[in-house]
Order: sequence, then structure tokens, then C-alpha cells
Amino acid sequence: MRAADVEYTDVTAVEGPLLIVRGVRDVGWDEAARVRMRSGEERHGVVIDVNGDLAIVQVYEGTSGITPSDTTVAFDGSPVRVKVSEAWLGRVWNGRGDPLDGGPPVLAGSEREVTGFPLNPVARLTPSEPVLTGIAAIDVMTTLVRGQKLPIFSVGGLPHLELAAQIAAQAHVGEGAFCVVFAAMGVPHADAAMVRDVLEVRAEAGDLALFVNAADDPIVERLLTPRIALTVAEHLAFDRGYHVLVVMADMTSYCEALREVAAARDVVPARRGYPGYLYSDLASIYERCGRVRGCPGSITQIPVLTMPAGDITHPVPDLTGYITEGQLVLAPDIYARGVYPPIDPLSSLSRMMRRGVGPDRTRTGHRDIAAQLDASFAQARKTADLSELVGPDALTATDQRYLAFLDAFERELVTQRADEAVSIDEAFERAWRVLSVLPRRELTMIPAGMLDESYEQRSAL
Repeated sequence: MRAADVEYTDVTAVEGPLLIVRGVRDVGWDEAARVRMRSGEERHGVVIDVNGDLAIVQVYEGTSGITPSDTTVAFDGSPVRVKVSEAWLGRVWNGRGDPLDGGPPVLAGSEREVTGFPLNPVARLTPSEPVLTGIAAIDVMTTLVRGQKLPIFSVGGLPHLELAAQIAAQAHVGEGAFCVVFAAMGVPHADAAMVRDVLEVRAEAGDLALFVNAADDPIVERLLTPRIALTVAEHLAFDRGYHVLVVMADMTSYCEALREVAAARDVVPARRGYPGYLYSDLASIYERCGRVRGCPGSITQIPVLTMPAGDITHPVPDLTGYITEGQLVLAPDIYARGVYPPIDPLSSLSRMMRRGVGPDRTRTGHRDIAAQLDASFAQARKTADLSELVGPDALTATDQRYLAFLDAFERELVTQRADEAVSIDEAFERAWRVLSVLPRRELTMIPAGMLDESYEQRSAL
């Protein structure tokens, strides 16, 4: 008799989101489970540990109201699966993949295990084409490349979710079918409504799948949300040929849920109380990303995470930084000056940028312009620090121009409205207006021919 045909009645304990079932046979890790109560209500779970004839089941809907003596558990004989097809697009789903928009569930399509696998390094292609976000500071200075994973590091109180939603609403690629999979985890209802409003046009166009795990939804459901989203994205990218942008916010909420479940399992804690397997767990999500040899599509990831107390050495941003290929860092002091998006250019980088920019991709000389902006901004920051020590009157004329550059950089290049999509041509127009604030002799990283073409005609601005 298959495990899926057996209902176990010996539920020995309920601990937090976990059920402990005794007397099981032929049950394995990650196996899907159905928990049925005497009232007829059915909940869903997954096996997270097996020891002899004991199985620990994590219940997605939570264990509130469950009485061990009145509960049976049946195992499906396989890991959690979802049906995959293009029917996920244009719809809103909860963290378990159930519809939130009043429409039907996905009934057609092949079934896939949501655990998935990281891409085979041998089959992985190097990212080489840009994904344009409509955010001038990102597209010029930290360009996102197809197949890259580029996280957003933020702190509480900053508009990271607004920025993530804006990127999801505006992002596009030059050629090929494009869609967005957005996984919101642990967000308040007001923020979930904001995300739905911002992405409404993209959803109506049928190129968005939105998964929402609200803050008051079961935390264990949060562990399933990114995996379902990535399973859908993998089908769209590698079976249907889409270029897929996957946005996951907030990964810190996901890690908090992972820590709470690990504590309920009595796992020995490591740094800051997180389980020792946090790195491998995050890698199992982030590495489901890239381009595959022989497949026309791609998966690009933007994980969003908040750093507790702004600590970039906290385990979540620290481990995320090891796995991903750069970061966009949002700074409270920049936001306090009224700048949106408050991107700190000196702390942000895109390690794949050099492969995705240049002629026929973005603009000739893109890397030179970005490097000059970085170098000039760093010098302007030093000049601003010096000005605070000696006073602005003690600065040279060139130093004064650097202070003007600092203001122009934030006002002209970085600042834009939350509903404004800046084209790549306009972004470079802004960049040249900012660079033209400086004397030409200071722009040593840009070829003379490019300066002759672009600097002089804007030098009066």
C-alpha cells in the first residue's frame, strides 16, 4: 500500500506550526502532507524531518484549532508540486499558490516540484544583455543584466518596496517575450495593496504573476512562496522562452520565518539565532537564476531585504552578498534629503554590468561614463567632508564645482518620481548634464572624442 493511501491517526504533539506524527512508514523529507480535522477542514503541510517512525510536519495554514486526538495526516508520496503553465500570468495568488483575485486555480499543465534545483554550472551561460528598469541611476551606474541576481539592501522606513514595485512595473528587455513574477512575503496589507495598484497595468497586460504572503498569513507559508514563484518562473523561462524578472520582497521576512520554524524544531542556532543551514537555504533560492544553454529565456532576480538596524554584516545581507552578484544599497541620509530613490552609488555595484552594456546594448562608452560618475561622486563626497571642516569659503574654484556636482548628481540623475520611467537615452542625457558641471580637465576617464561630442554642447547647463 502506498503512503498516499494511508492516513495516520497517531499525532503525538502540536508544537508551534509543527505536528509530530508517530508510526509512519516510507515517508521522506520535503514530502507533501494533508492534515484533516474531525470537522472536515483540510490543511496542507510538508515533512521537514524524519527520525525512525517519527515525522515532523510543517503546516502551512498553522496549527491553531488542531487537536491531536481528532486529527489524521496523509502523505502524498512526493514533494509539494504545482501545475505550471502560462495561466499563472495576469493573476494574483496567495503564498501557497491559491487564487486571490476570484479566478479559478491552475488546473492544466504539467506538475513540477517546488523545491527545484540550482542551475547546472556547466549549462549556465554568462549574462550578457541588459534588463532596463526605467530607473536612471540603476540603468546608468549599476546596470541589471539578464540572468543576474542583484539584491536591494535597505533598512526599515525606506521605500524599498515602492522601488521594487516600480522596477517590476517598468522593466523591459530589447527583444523577446518578457514577464515579471513578484513574490511579496510578510508584507502589511497596505503595502500589498500598493504593490497591486502599481502593478495593475502589467497584470492587465498578462505579463505578471503576483504572489502575496501578507504579514498576518501563516509564517510557514512564507517558506513556500519564493519556491512556487521560482517554479512558475522556470517554466516560463526555460519551457516557454520568456525573459523573466523575479522580484522577492522581503527576504528578511522569509529568513525570520525560517528561524522561527528552526527554533520550533529545536535546531541548534548559529549566528543571531538563525539555523546553520541559512546559507545553503538562501543559495537554493538565489541559484535558481540565470541563462541556460539551448534555452532562449532567462531568469533575473531582484531579492529585496531589510538590514536590521542598518547592519550590513547581519547574517541575511551578509550571506546574500556572498551568493549574489552585487547590490543596490538604499541610504537613510540620502532619503532624508528628499531624494527618491535613495540609492547610495558608492555602496552599490553590479558585478555583471560590464558584460551587459556598450554598443548595441545600451550606449557606446557606457562603462567609461559610469566609471567617471563613480570617481567624481567619490571626490565630491571628500570635498563635502572637507567643506564641513574648513568652511566653503576656503575651497578652491574646482572644489566648488565638485560641491555643485554633488547637488546636481542627486537632483538631476538620481531623483525621479515613483511613477516615472526614464528611457536609457534620457538617462544618459541626465548623466552628461551632471558631468558637465565639472571642468573638462577633471573628466579623465572619458575619451577625448566622446567629450568633444557630448561635453561641450552641454557645458553651459
